[in-house]
Amino acid sequence: QVQLQESGGGSVQAGGSLKLACAFSDNNSGRGCMGWFRQAPGKEREPVATITSGGGGIFYSHSVRGRFTISRDNTKKTLYLRMNSLNREDTGAYFCAAQPALSRALVCPAAREEYNTWGQGTQVTVPH
Repeated sequence: QVQLQESGGGSVQAGGSLKLACAFSDNNSGRGCMGWFRQAPGKEREPVATITSGGGGIFYSHSVRGRFTISRDNTKKTLYLRMNSLNREDTGAYFCAAQPALSRALVCPAAREEYNTWGQGTQVTVPH
C-alpha cells in the first residue's frame, strides 16, 4: 500500500549542503512514522532521523544532530532531509522508510526492524 521513492542524492564537497526528498503514498492519509537511514560501504544500515505522522516528534542520531533537519509535508506527500556541513563520514546510500501502523507514536523508533516499507535508496558522496 505504501510506496516510497527517494531523490536528491549526489556528490558534494565537504562543508556543503544537500537536500533529499522522498515521495510517498499510502491508503491512510499520510499517517505513520517515517525516517531516514543510511548505509556506508561495509557497514550496517543505521538510523539518521525519524519523524511522527504530524511532524511533532523528531529523533536525530548523535552524529547528525545540529547539522541535519528532517521534515514532512503530508499535503505534498513528501519527506525531506536537509543536510548541512557535510563531511566524508556522511557518505553512503540513504533510504527512506515508513511504518503506517505507528500513527500515534510520540517519537518514532530508530531501529530499522520497526519499518516495513523502504525506498530504493539514493547515493550521497562527500569526497576528500
